[in-house]
Order: sequence, then C-alpha cells, then structure tokens
Amino acid sequence: MKTTLALTLLLFTASAHAAVIGKDVSYPAGDTTMRGYLAYDDAVKGKRAGVLVVPEWWGVNDYARKRARMLAGEGYVALVVDMYGNGQTADNPADAGKLAGSVNKNPPLALGRFQAAEQFLGKQPNVKKGELAALGYCFGGGVVLNMARAGEPLKSAVSYHGVLATDVAVKPGSIKTKLRVFHGEADPVVPPEQVEAFKLEMDTAKADYMFVAYPGVKHTFTNREADSYAAQFGLPLKYDNAADTDSWTRTLEFLKSTLNND
Repeated sequence: MKTTLALTLLLFTASAHAAVIGKDVSYPAGDTTMRGYLAYDDAVKGKRAGVLVVPEWWGVNDYARKRARMLAGEGYVALVVDMYGNGQTADNPADAGKLAGSVNKNPPLALGRFQAAEQFLGKQPNVKKGELAALGYCFGGGVVLNMARAGEPLKSAVSYHGVLATDVAVKPGSIKTKLRVFHGEADPVVPPEQVEAFKLEMDTAKADYMFVAYPGVKHTFTNREADSYAAQFGLPLKYDNAADTDSWTRTLEFLKSTLNND
C-alpha cells in the first residue's frame, strides 16, 4: 500500500512539473525589436522541430499564442512571429489593415522580419537545426506562402484562410517547401479567380502542394472569435468547427510527415 502511494505521489509530482511553457520573447530585426511568444513542453527531452506561427492581421494576440501552445503540446517548439515590430497589435480592421499593408507593400521588410524569427527559433537550445516549418492564418497565411516562394529553408508550410495572391514571381522548381493550403469556398476575401490563379502558379512552379477547400465555409474559419469579429465589425467571417478540426488534424499529420521530430 505504501509503495503504491509513493509511486502515485511520484507520478503526480512529475506531471505537475511537466507542462507547456509559454513566454513572451524579444529578438532583433535590423534596428527594430520584435516581440513574439515562445512555447514548448518542458517534459520533452532533447532537441525538437520548430514551428513558426504567423498570426492574423491583428498581430501577436491570444489566438496566436493558443496555437503555439497547441503545437508545444504536440512536442514542437513554437514561436509566434511578430511581423509588425515592438509587439504592435490592432483591435479594429482599420488599424489592422494599416499594419498588414505596411508589411505587404514592403517585401524586403517582410522577408527580413520573418528571417529574424527563423534565426531566433533556430538558435533555441531545444530546436533541431534545419527542422523548421511555418503556419500562417489569414494575413499570416499569405506571409508563409510568400516565404516559401522566396525560397526560405522551411521543410513545410501551412496556410489557413490565407491570401493567395502575390507579386512574387516564381520559376519552375524554385519552391522547395511542401505546402498545404486550407481554404473556405465561401470566402469572399479570397475569390475563386484568386484560387485558380494560385493553383496555376503552383502547378507551373511544380510545387509540392495540396489545396483543401471546404464547401460553404467562410473566412477565418479556424478562429472561434470569428463570429464576434463579424458582429462587431460587419466582416464576412464565420467560425466552422468541422473545418477547423479537419484542417488541424491534417496539419499535425503533415508536420509529422515532413519534420524530423524523433
């Protein structure tokens, strides 16, 4: 009886100390201080694959942090990327649009800030060298696709309800990153003509990609706050539990197949 009790207490103590750690972090990108969020499971020993999470146009917010912690719970080291600098966030579409536009209109700036996050994550003592992937949501989805187009050394990248249009020209064979794109067919932000242009671009580039479209699903379908944003700001957004669950399940399978996380 005493032995059983001792073992139970030992297991309880170990589980109490093993948890997902999430913390705010800072790193430089040129002269700008970037403020992101790093998450990992301290029970996982040894080096692990790293995953960059590029947020929606709101910036480094609680939703992005939640996704990073979910990835940490799966054994990855996750970094929420600050694309705006100094941890800037927006709480309304006008400000969010200005922040996102300032990055989208300046590809060298976007590349430099993404690379700064790559370098910071890659230098973490618990991250395996060269084992990096990226996930992007809405604005962030467009960012990770552009990083793949630019030839960043990512094993894999995933876009959720992301912008598909780009000014970045790609040549056949230039995209080395394996891609997954999850899209809502009823998303007016990314109309059918943009979808067809993207597929043609990827086919011409001979990219390794899979495009998954969910019938009747709108923009921001992975974020439970989408309905609140829609009501507050009159935006064409709607959360969809089935699409959210399916895309996340597929993502975990994809990351497992593309990253060395043993």
